[in-house]
Amino acid sequence: MAMSSKKGKMFTEINITPLTDIFLVLLIIMMVVAPTFQSMDNAISVPEINSGIAIEQKNATVSITKEGLMYVNGKEINPDTLTDELVALKASLEKPEVVVKADEKVKSSEIMKVMNAAQDAEYKKLIVAGEPLSKKEQKDLQQQNENQGA
Repeated sequence: MAMSSKKGKMFTEINITPLTDIFLVLLIIMMVVAPTFQSMDNAISVPEINSGIAIEQKNATVSITKEGLMYVNGKEINPDTLTDELVALKASLEKPEVVVKADEKVKSSEIMKVMNAAQDAEYKKLIVAGEPLSKKEQKDLQQQNENQGA
């Protein structure tokens, strides 16, 4: 595209300096923003919950530690007898509800076993706690059962 100046000369050059400036600004912006899209840790962890309904302690609470130990309302049980324990506990509850609290390293198959046991025991509602079973809670459960056994 040729343009003529006042003196009649042809102007055949395109000034690319503004175009280069725009691309450099965009490049800098992308270099600053790109690291925020990358995840530093690819491990999946359970999200923290800042609000929600508090879990009532009147329910049957099944806790699973990272070692695979199961506790029903703080009492250690054999995972094979979970259904029987839930059936026995059902009569003393106001609502037939089971709360599952598990360590974040527990495999989902263990939680599925609890779900199946609750279904076999004819519980109407199953609640999976949003926060994992903390290390402190796991130690408290183990100490509580050691004290009861002694």
